[in-house]
Amino acid sequence: MHTVAVLGLGALGLSACQGPFEGLEEKAKVPVPKKLVFKMKAQGMSLTSPIMLRIFKQENTLEVWKKKDTGRYALLTSYEICKWSGKLGPKYKEGDRQAPEGFYRVNKHQMNPNSQYHLSFNMGFPNAYDRSHGRTGSHLMIHGACSSAGCYSMTDEKVEEIYSMARDSFKGGQKAFQIQAYPFRMTTENLFKNRDHKHFKFWKMLKKGHDHFEITKVPPKVNVCEKRYEFNTESSARYPSSGSCPAREMPLTLASSFVKQQSKFNDEFEKLLAKAEDREVTALAPLTFDVALPGVTVDRPQPAPKVEPATAPTVEPTSIKQPTEPTITGQIKTKPALESVLKPAG
Repeated sequence: MHTVAVLGLGALGLSACQGPFEGLEEKAKVPVPKKLVFKMKAQGMSLTSPIMLRIFKQENTLEVWKKKDTGRYALLTSYEICKWSGKLGPKYKEGDRQAPEGFYRVNKHQMNPNSQYHLSFNMGFPNAYDRSHGRTGSHLMIHGACSSAGCYSMTDEKVEEIYSMARDSFKGGQKAFQIQAYPFRMTTENLFKNRDHKHFKFWKMLKKGHDHFEITKVPPKVNVCEKRYEFNTESSARYPSSGSCPAREMPLTLASSFVKQQSKFNDEFEKLLAKAEDREVTALAPLTFDVALPGVTVDRPQPAPKVEPATAPTVEPTSIKQPTEPTITGQIKTKPALESVLKPAG
């Protein structure tokens, strides 16, 4: 487990992960390495296509995902996190030296080419979920210099690569990229090992967003209501972070896939629990939309209207006079039989 790194003071009294210097803009212009450009082309990605980041604390891993020409995202590359401070679990307050967990958005203005920590970008903590729980903190970054007091720190070389990919995604028109920060890989085994942890319920909620991405390979739409995350729902009303969730919907295909994923997790978890308790596995009741997606209306497509086959109009029979054979006078020359015409000569 990581030990807390020495706190570095930023300029103007800002937090440890913020400290701009002047005249250091050139490092922010370093191009994406050719090896990554080749990998992009091989996977149907462009240099300026959108990106998404995933962080796994326990595995010390930061993943860069990038949008393919199919519209779905694929893993481009992974980096070892040099240092992160605190322990598994979310950040609560300013000065607790805890690296955040949750779903965050990085806009262009959050990029800092003049960081004291080589290069950096602000994760966007606290987000709407954090604020609804009264959590405080500022200038929580992903940066270089391999030192952390609440941030995720990379080596200078690695943060240059990550920064350059983010920079080029903005050039391509991406408005903001998503960061998904997890305590560990969201496997059934890892959650089972941490079933008695005080943050288990919070981590199960994060897993829902994780599963939405695994199903669609598109960063989930994230909203907050009733002090919890909501993923991939649509509503015409506003989502009040602390108030009641609005009426909201989810497409049938996505809802079905999500329920199937949650059912699989529940079955796997029950098997591990039965083994740990030395008992028979209990057959679980089928998971329903109402249980897996409380308060969400599943948007079932309306069946096409039934079209009755067209009937032909009734035609009254009429008397048709048959023509009589014409009377032929004179000599008649008959045609040879068909067989004799087709019979080969010789």
